[in-house]
Amino acid sequence: MRFINPKTDYAFKKIFGSAESKDILISFLNALIYDGNSTIEDLEIINPNLPPKVEGLKDTYLDVKAKLKDGTLVIIEMQVLNVQSFGKRVLFNAAKTYAFQLQKGEGYRMLKPVIALTLTDFEMFADRHHFTSRFVYREVSDGSVYPENDIELVFVELPKFTKELPELETITDKWIYFIKSARSLASIPENMDNIPELQRAFEIANQANLSPTEIEDLERREMFIYDQQGAVALGREEGREQGLQEGRQEGRLEGKKEGRQEGRLEGKKEEQRIIAQKLLTVLDDEAIAATTGLSLEVVRELREKMN
Repeated sequence: MRFINPKTDYAFKKIFGSAESKDILISFLNALIYDGNSTIEDLEIINPNLPPKVEGLKDTYLDVKAKLKDGTLVIIEMQVLNVQSFGKRVLFNAAKTYAFQLQKGEGYRMLKPVIALTLTDFEMFADRHHFTSRFVYREVSDGSVYPENDIELVFVELPKFTKELPELETITDKWIYFIKSARSLASIPENMDNIPELQRAFEIANQANLSPTEIEDLERREMFIYDQQGAVALGREEGREQGLQEGRQEGRLEGKKEGRQEGRLEGKKEEQRIIAQKLLTVLDDEAIAATTGLSLEVVRELREKMN
């Protein structure tokens, strides 16, 4: 038995966002947001893509979006690549989803809470050891919660989850393990097959149930992700080393703080350019600019030089 990788966008949407995924998504959200309690009894899976209602405002592309029985909106994103300003994008998507609930003439009392659940295949918060984090609005001096705390950001950092199969105790553990490790499993683990929704998720993820075309498409997507991760990692390593060398040399020649700082800044720019050059064959200009922090004009100049 071989399972598709839930961390790819297609597989994640197929498992959690399709017509037959309602019970699976309820169990998944209860596990990750409500510590395994049966808080969510019912929900509606809706179109996750939110087009802009204001000219010039960015589109919102999510993996899964659901409306709970009480009207709360839950937006879910599985992110594999650590692109620049990703944290800002999460906040933007949550704020946009919250604001665009209202139709013309409706009052603010109609607004319902928004929960943004984000799973990352990289570490976002280096100073935190726990694999889950929750952020809400709080008063700075005493930590009291804002009365209308309608936007909540929930993060699950997969690399920080290190439990092995025998250590899985809670339904939360088991769902996170499924997301992180399903691709490497050859069968449904015995300590996970007693949860109907999780077993159903494995069945949907079973590669035997997919057509050859779907399998080929998934493999291309997975290889694309690996290429992106490799290109970014290699580019950062090469750019960092070059930046350090230039920074040391500049610092020795000038003997001044300004020289060292200039060297570091130039090294960072060089790192961004190296990453961008490695991504030219796999990403479009806009995606490269978002990933590296370079301007679109600089990325286009690099592409022209390559051609």
